[in-house]
Amino acid sequence: MAMASTVHAASAQQSLMGTCNTEATGKKGDERKAFMSSCLSDGKKRQQERMKACNVDATGKKGEERKAFMSACLKK
Repeated sequence: MAMASTVHAASAQQSLMGTCNTEATGKKGDERKAFMSSCLSDGKKRQQERMKACNVDATGKKGEERKAFMSACLKK
């Protein structure tokens, strides 16, 4: 189970990096560096908030039902 969480976290981080990288098109040097830092930080905060909300909504669910719910919830 811990491995699944690690894989999901890596995928979320990779997705966030790709999104920020796309949005940074045309920026160079310090401007790009500052933008990427801000974008990645904001994205992590949004992901943490989404995880908290999904956890609350998943109360009472267990096993495969919880796993499927969390996966769908976090993709929204």
